[in-house]
Amino acid sequence: MPVTKSAQGALKQQQRRLQENKRTKRLYKEAIKEFKKNPEEKNLSRVFSQIDRAAKKNVIHKNKAARLKTQLSKLAIKSKTQSRKKSASKSSSKTPKKSS
Repeated sequence: MPVTKSAQGALKQQQRRLQENKRTKRLYKEAIKEFKKNPEEKNLSRVFSQIDRAAKKNVIHKNKAARLKTQLSKLAIKSKTQSRKKSASKSSSKTPKKSS
């Protein structure tokens, strides 16, 4: 237990900051998990927002934020191209082929 009044105040501040940092970290991690389950453009902007907020509050380093955003962007592009390939293959299989 802190003895002096200033040490008691510092302890309270530390506890408040700890709770806020945990909340920020939890929010950006949950956003990433949701995005990985359903990688779409609208989810990507939400994840970027959470990551940027965590970096701004120094919960994560700015370079880590940049790495995460790059990885998630690549995942979004990959899932978009895969969905296009699937839809293209489905539409091509439905068209009847003409015999000569």
